[in-house]
Amino acid sequence: MSADLPVAIIGAGPVGLAAAAHLAERDVPFLLLEQGPCVGQSVQYWSHVRLFSPWRLNIDPAAARLLGTTGWQAPDLDHLPTGADLLWDYLVPLADHPSIASRLLLNAQVVAVGRKDMDKAKSADRDRQPFAIRLSDGRRLEARAVIDASGSYFSPNPLGSDGNPVPGEVEHKSRIHYGIPDLHSGHGARYEGQRVLVVGAGHSAINAIVDLVELRRGDPKTRIQWALRRGTLDGLFGAGDADSLPARGALGARARAAIEAGEVDVLAPLRISALRPAPRGVIVDGDLAGCDFSTVVDEIIVATGYRPDLAALREVRLRLDPALEAADALAPLIDPNLHSCGSVPPHGYRELSHPERDFFIIGMKSYGRAPTFLMATGYEQARSVAAALTGDFEAAARVELELPGTRACNRTVPAALPPADADILARGR
Repeated sequence: MSADLPVAIIGAGPVGLAAAAHLAERDVPFLLLEQGPCVGQSVQYWSHVRLFSPWRLNIDPAAARLLGTTGWQAPDLDHLPTGADLLWDYLVPLADHPSIASRLLLNAQVVAVGRKDMDKAKSADRDRQPFAIRLSDGRRLEARAVIDASGSYFSPNPLGSDGNPVPGEVEHKSRIHYGIPDLHSGHGARYEGQRVLVVGAGHSAINAIVDLVELRRGDPKTRIQWALRRGTLDGLFGAGDADSLPARGALGARARAAIEAGEVDVLAPLRISALRPAPRGVIVDGDLAGCDFSTVVDEIIVATGYRPDLAALREVRLRLDPALEAADALAPLIDPNLHSCGSVPPHGYRELSHPERDFFIIGMKSYGRAPTFLMATGYEQARSVAAALTGDFEAAARVELELPGTRACNRTVPAALPPADADILARGR
């Protein structure tokens, strides 16, 4: 394999750009492939969302060093940026840096990755063959290594609790939003005065709930139902004042207050089984605490997390955990049954390695179905992998990350609900 071939980075989001910055610092040729017309395509879809973590946790060190050579002024490191802030004040200037801009290919959607002239079953001299990357427009590229930082934002989990779309989900997709809708712009009119069902138990769902409550205070006819698949509120609202990311704790506190004030109806545990048409809206059928249940809503917000899209990697030799679809060495460290956010230990190229030599998945996609990803973790992954690809295994093995902690990151489910939580659930039913 020619050492002159570039490293291919798939995805020009925060973590892909961080990988580019680290390779640029090490003077390693690379190509940065972005499927959209501009960098940070997925960030644009949540540009209205304010991050829990301040700027200091969302700027990669190598990226900051590169930007420092251009006269770029870092934002207030204690400020909490929105997605739009992240895009325009950081990602776009970073992509415009000469060491990255000349190696950035936009509208470059990767549809297949493999070894040149070899399918997955062929082993002889496999590691000596370059990677072959096929784009949707027919272009073919070669690379000596591949870093997949394409994320999983465009592959949301469906509504069904069994991991599959429920009957009627596709047919009623016009009434469904996956992720956190922008209720602070013209899109808010879609939900004003409507019957809205939010499905999910993570911070995305809590964000949506809090935004809907604000909307409801302007239009009290808005009805909010919150469907949880679990039957306990334990850990749902975060660690409150004990959270080292205060905005995360405050968001949970606002959601709890809204429920206690009767502004949100909690449905738990609810397993949705089907969607059916109604004269106005859609009928949601399911099982609520062991009983048949139906409700009629106008809009559904599905905030149940994401999963990796592995279709383009069919000819790459991957070793994935059967449950999480993350690298098998990484999976025990990020298992959402045991970890959340700051309790995930730092990790690098070893945990991210696959049987396919010099192939790595980093960033949100590396976590598979685990919802515990933090951007700072992705930056550490990028640093470690870039060092490993240059043979600097001492640097690759170092830990250069300290994550924010929170008591909510080590959850245990109680045998019985605390009285206050039991009251909330009883009112929701």
